Amino acid sequence: MPFDTLIPAPRLAPLLSRNDAPVVVDCRFDLMDPQAGLRAYRQGHLPGAHYLHLETDLSGPLTGRNGRHPLPGRDAFAARMAGLGVADDTQVVAYDDSGGMYAARLWWLMRWIGHRAVAVLDGGLQAWRAAGLPMDDLPAAVPATPARLTQRDSLVRTVSYQDVRDNLVSRAHIVVDARAPDRFRGENETMDPVGGHIPGARNRLFRDNLNALGYFRSPDELRGAFSALLDGYGPQGTINQCGSGVTACHNLLAMEIAGLGGAALYPGSWSEWCAQPGAPVATGAAD
Repeated sequence: MPFDTLIPAPRLAPLLSRNDAPVVVDCRFDLMDPQAGLRAYRQGHLPGAHYLHLETDLSGPLTGRNGRHPLPGRDAFAARMAGLGVADDTQVVAYDDSGGMYAARLWWLMRWIGHRAVAVLDGGLQAWRAAGLPMDDLPAAVPATPARLTQRDSLVRTVSYQDVRDNLVSRAHIVVDARAPDRFRGENETMDPVGGHIPGARNRLFRDNLNALGYFRSPDELRGAFSALLDGYGPQGTINQCGSGVTACHNLLAMEIAGLGGAALYPGSWSEWCAQPGAPVATGAAD
């Protein structure tokens, strides 16, 4: 069976020497220093790992109204992954050094093109190093020709700005915001021009999915936390968002681990919402 949520470092290590080794992707990134991840990759990374940049590989072009990290084109993303050697039956593993903050974006994007065999390295680079496993500073080998990667029916759902706007009236879905509580309340906003949150949203900081050591909490712990937060709404009635559609994927991964799969992503998230003329804004704690 493929790994489709998390993979521990001790399980990944022996797979890297196999003929059908996973394609490993380093997703390290720093919102305040966009080239920091690539610099860190060049200094050392998991053996054979490729590097993908959040803003050039895992996001699409900006228009000024579609948020800070809009989704890439589906065809372009699939072609990029095929160029790394990802085929229909390839196990993909994503990691970072931020608790899965950016790796979860790649996890979600692979599921978006219908590829189930994708997992996040639990504990990230820190767990790999803590296990005493080897690092490498050589560029990853790229296949001479792209692999055959078929786009299949998406395993995830998205909603649009208008869908979320309509939900203000229907309340058919609950909106879960993955940002820090102060930004949710409209305080200390440093990323977007407007502070606050979508009216009616609930706050679930993505880092609350991790334990003190930086590993994901158990399925039972996550199920209990999300069930309490959702307050009767099921996964199909849940919309996840954040600042730009990145850390919301962390909550989506946590829900999947908890057995609560099927929630939707609002890709534009707050950065798209607050750029729309007339979009209502709430501040303070959740309603």
